[in-house]
Amino acid sequence: MKKILLFMLIMTFMACSQKSNVNKLELLISSEQLKIKADEFAPFTLKSDLSVLTDKEKQMLPLLFEAASLMEKIFWKQAFGDKDILLSGTDNPDLLKFLKINYGPWERLNNNEPFLAGFGEKPRGAQFYPADMTPEEFEAWDEPSKTSLYTLIRRDNQGALTAVPYHVAFRGEVEEAARLLRQAAELAEDEGLKNYLNLRAEALLTDEYFESDMAWMDMKNNTIEFIIGPIENYEDQLFGYKAANEAFILIKDKAWSQRLEKYAALLPGLQRELPVEQKYKQETPGFDSDMNVYDAVFYAGDCNAGSKTIAINLPNDETVQQMKGSRKLQLKNSMQAKFDKILLPIAGLLIAEDQRHHVKFEAFFENTMFHEVAHGLGLGRTVDQSATVREALRDAYTSIEESKADILGLWCIYQLTSQGEFTDKDLMDNFVTFMAGIFRSVRFGAASAHGKANMIRFYYFQEEGAFTRDPETGTYRVDFEKMKKAMLSLSEKVLVIQGNGDYETAAGLIREKGFIREELQGDLNRISNAGIPRDIVFEQGPEILGLK
Repeated sequence: MKKILLFMLIMTFMACSQKSNVNKLELLISSEQLKIKADEFAPFTLKSDLSVLTDKEKQMLPLLFEAASLMEKIFWKQAFGDKDILLSGTDNPDLLKFLKINYGPWERLNNNEPFLAGFGEKPRGAQFYPADMTPEEFEAWDEPSKTSLYTLIRRDNQGALTAVPYHVAFRGEVEEAARLLRQAAELAEDEGLKNYLNLRAEALLTDEYFESDMAWMDMKNNTIEFIIGPIENYEDQLFGYKAANEAFILIKDKAWSQRLEKYAALLPGLQRELPVEQKYKQETPGFDSDMNVYDAVFYAGDCNAGSKTIAINLPNDETVQQMKGSRKLQLKNSMQAKFDKILLPIAGLLIAEDQRHHVKFEAFFENTMFHEVAHGLGLGRTVDQSATVREALRDAYTSIEESKADILGLWCIYQLTSQGEFTDKDLMDNFVTFMAGIFRSVRFGAASAHGKANMIRFYYFQEEGAFTRDPETGTYRVDFEKMKKAMLSLSEKVLVIQGNGDYETAAGLIREKGFIREELQGDLNRISNAGIPRDIVFEQGPEILGLK
């Protein structure tokens, strides 16, 4: 009880400090610039055909929307602090839209640059750590739970560091979310979904997620998919330890999912054939995996911040991956929106005219799908077994992991094509679409793990001659053979970094290539000047689906 009261006092002090900043609210950019930036996010309505659901499944949805909205509240606290204090400081619709896209006054797709006065640089550790804590102080602190995914680090009334479990820090939200999940479980007709919802409710109250992750892996026949809790650690750019809260509500597209069934059985063979020495692929992860396609109908929290997720590979727990594998979820409606609104226009501007016909949705879908597959390949623990790869690479982990998934995803398609699993496949479709995709994702900026991964790959490909740029037209041309060679060598490089837990090489790769150089920035400016959206923003909620 003492710890809870102390935590409440700390949070009250932080809210008062933030209110002081908001009272002085002032734009650091012009109103015209703000409107341009807000309009760079193209609206897209999230909906799906609910006729595929049973009556009880339709009754579940409002409960899931409520629970997901609670993850939204928690993420605001993790990313910024008191949302209401910030949003009440303006009635400017462009500013409100931009604040909600960014979950705070820092521009996520522009290296987290502040766009409001009085806030300064975004803390690298977001709100997971005290603002005045140094890395040295944290490292010297003898507290086993300090690196837990599910603790906030605060100061006690003596000024010493203390770890506050999420289920204590966010007690009100998680207790209500757990109640809603249990209520939804009573309506669940699929036993796998019922079991998962009950176990996930318990996990939110205890910060023990293993059993619910295992149950989630066992779900096979549910039409409604619900992901909820603290999951990814991109928001913690100080150490990469802390998980941020989010939620997805998804409706399975059974026809598209059937097209992918055969690929799950091929995953063990892909692990064996990785283009690297045996010691870097010696693990045999569980492959009780599935690959399915969904319409997304709601995003909340971390997955909705800045650039929007279009595919999912979970769970992240290495032990669960070893025992069960992972599930790969493709969000087809969100993916189609990004392809139509962003990727095709970029290709029309930056890809050589005679190669533009290779930019296809099917290739974009495959590249994205096998990106998620690739997250489950390689090693979860270092070769010497001293640590997980995540622990060894620390703050460099997310960028290197995304680099691995990007390049190995392309390798998977190449490998399966070589084995005859893809028929009538023109790999140039995947290669050219992949190249166009770099320009889409690199616009996410250097503050994003995905953005850094794209920059690393772009400059590696450039050095290897995988593409050339015509200085007269400003367009890029893929060289098939050189891209294939670069794909294989970069795949090996990243797998070795992870297997060795080589933090210095990982950090060096990010320092050397993980930023936007002048020529590339010029081409990105051309994309912006052409009015091509940077990303999408969702019109979503129960009312969109006719539930209210």
